[in-house]
Amino acid sequence: MEFARPLIRGRLVQRYKRFLADVVLEEGARAGETVTAHCANSGSMRTVNTPGSPVWLSPAQAPGRRLAWTWEIIQVDEAFVGVNTSTPNRVVAEAIHDGRVPALAGYARIRREVPYAGRSRIDLLLEADDRPSCYVEVKNVTMKEGGAPQGVVLFPDAVTARGAKHLEDLATMVAQGARAVMVYLVQRTDGDAVGIAQSLDPAYGAGLAVALDRGVEVVCLGCAVDPATGIWVNRTLPLVWPPVSPQT
Repeated sequence: MEFARPLIRGRLVQRYKRFLADVVLEEGARAGETVTAHCANSGSMRTVNTPGSPVWLSPAQAPGRRLAWTWEIIQVDEAFVGVNTSTPNRVVAEAIHDGRVPALAGYARIRREVPYAGRSRIDLLLEADDRPSCYVEVKNVTMKEGGAPQGVVLFPDAVTARGAKHLEDLATMVAQGARAVMVYLVQRTDGDAVGIAQSLDPAYGAGLAVALDRGVEVVCLGCAVDPATGIWVNRTLPLVWPPVSPQT
């Protein structure tokens, strides 16, 4: 996924009210100005919202939008991390289309946000004439903290009843004869594996265990994150199982 416009570097002041972030711009004609950016991330952003960190913003493309900036990337130590949760579906869809996800190869069509299971919308629906449809749910994974093995990035970063419901919905589709896959997308350049943050949300770990037992598959993918160009899938990662318990 290429950025439509060059990103602007800044310094994070604070993230607040879930969807807002104050940033001091560090380049361009408005360098030194503090702006408020849209934070397209409803999670806790644990470990990726430290004030003073370098961040990159994209300028709004729609004229007249209330917030003229969107927070895209943060730098944590030497790693770049994508924090915009509207990005993963597009990144994964592009990777599947380009044949960079072998586990999800062989489907002729990709549709997005298709209603399913009577109460949800699937992130990606893969279809082909010679095989059952494949329902793909995509989760953004960014949290790394003490207590987890080195290089393991954890999901979720807070209690997620919605995430647990998605696991149930995927299992329902398997029972109906379809294929169902949970994709964990690590938008970090320093991630080597995916783990489940058991101590933060025990119910999610239990729900994943049930889903796996019922035939739901898991695919873990890593990303290149480059403020100068874009974000794209560049590696397959293992899932650490059973779940790990980070420090709280």
